[in-house]
Amino acid sequence: MTPQSAAQPLSIAYSPCPNDTFVFDAWAHGRVPGAPSPDVTFADIDITNGMAERGESDLLKVSYAVLPWVLDEYALLPCGGALGRGCGPLVLTREPGAAKDLAGKTVAVPSERSTAYLLFRLWAAAEVPGGVGEIRVLPFHEIMPAVRDGLVDAGLVIHEARFTYQNYGLHRLADMGEHWELTTGLPIPLGAIIAKRSLGAERLRELAETIRTSVRMAWDDPEASRPYVLEHAQEMDPAVADQHIGLYVNEFTADLGEDGYAAVRGLLTRAAAEGLVPPLGPDALEFA
Repeated sequence: MTPQSAAQPLSIAYSPCPNDTFVFDAWAHGRVPGAPSPDVTFADIDITNGMAERGESDLLKVSYAVLPWVLDEYALLPCGGALGRGCGPLVLTREPGAAKDLAGKTVAVPSERSTAYLLFRLWAAAEVPGGVGEIRVLPFHEIMPAVRDGLVDAGLVIHEARFTYQNYGLHRLADMGEHWELTTGLPIPLGAIIAKRSLGAERLRELAETIRTSVRMAWDDPEASRPYVLEHAQEMDPAVADQHIGLYVNEFTADLGEDGYAAVRGLLTRAAAEGLVPPLGPDALEFA
């Protein structure tokens, strides 16, 4: 396939969450010199995961858990995503409890192809005797109300829910990231940036540099991104949006680096060994 023309708008898709709008603000608003014009679609991670599986966009933010299904068509970019420490998904319940209390219970999750759910399955296999019961997929913003209202027994939450779950009277049963870090020593891989291999190696390198520049510009002048962040933050408290950005936009956003790649390989290798995802080929994570 021939590389896409540099003049043609690039279709990109990411979430309206503060970390993504912060990262992509400079690029989306034409402030990155020489960057291609982006045609942006906003969608929650469950939607972008499906878009990637159908090959519907040139560049997307997806869950690391979906990579084994899409890496034939897409390349993992070494920047722009979400990894870190102390930022993992949480399991929430109405009453305090222990992991064993989830045996046979109904749990709401944001996506069955999400990294959060993959981390949850690895945790539950080790910590919940007999396993959980029904898994119910809900948009992430509906999960805490569903737990609060007794529609489900527990909820797996992501994003700013780390900072707001107590507002719903909920209790933290377990921290998936804490379990991952204790058992591996690696940072927590959450969201990845992927781009179509058909764009060509040179274009992929240019896109990675565009994202890095956009990230650096956001760090250099955080106030420039603030209108974009708050416009799409779904009525989120500005202080919570700042906490969200501070947690999920870090050194791994600028460059995955050795530890970042080790975390991604570790997650997908462990998940494949448990039969949760297809195994990766030896060069699947190679960048252009």
